Amino acid sequence: MATRAQFENSNDIGVFSRLTNSYALVAIGGSENFYSVFESELAEVIPVVHTSIGGTRIIGRLTAGNRHGLLLPNTTTDQELQHIRNSLPDTVAIQRVEERLSALGNVIACNDYVALVHPDVDRETEEIIADVLKVEVFRQTIAGNVLVGSYCGLSNQGGIVHPKTSVEDQDELSSLLQIPLVAGTVNRGSDLIGAGLVVNDWSAFAGLDTTSTELSVIESIFKLQDAQPTYIVNQMRDSLIDSMA
Repeated sequence: MATRAQFENSNDIGVFSRLTNSYALVAIGGSENFYSVFESELAEVIPVVHTSIGGTRIIGRLTAGNRHGLLLPNTTTDQELQHIRNSLPDTVAIQRVEERLSALGNVIACNDYVALVHPDVDRETEEIIADVLKVEVFRQTIAGNVLVGSYCGLSNQGGIVHPKTSVEDQDELSSLLQIPLVAGTVNRGSDLIGAGLVVNDWSAFAGLDTTSTELSVIESIFKLQDAQPTYIVNQMRDSLIDSMA
């Protein structure tokens, strides 16, 4: 199920939150409405942690993670690290990374199996990503943009990439990631997919400006329709037709 949300009048919810299959991080200081959108969808299943990173609220752009682990920039304070460690499941490895490109969310895009990274990240960082997140790491660009984390949204089911990504690039990325990809936008035409969308294997949250067409693309590529009432109605209709036949 894809849901629209807004963080203090900003549609760039991917800047202020990080969503994976085993936890969600949301920035402190937003309206209660923003948290309740996340908690109503997720709180039954995974922990929703309120935190800051290095005293800032742009936690979605500064962190990278999947169900296996979470990578934090070296600006993260000991107090924040301890709070996150106490709030996340024990199975999630947490690591602070000494990396020049410290906005990790902009330079790393990953699901639970594969990570795409900025071509210039340190070799050491690449090893940490592979180790902590338990993924295969590929240095890539998306439609010529080195900030792979900003220009795509990935889950284990599928992915959305920058609208100007060529078909050849999409095919190459799709075979690396082993998931279907589609070129698309969020927030009524924004190409900053990572900033406007957070997604895991069963839910997605997009900025409030996202159109119904964009939402339907999101729901179909990430295979989120199964949670939709229309799916259940169609199933009932099919079974009725079968029983009457």
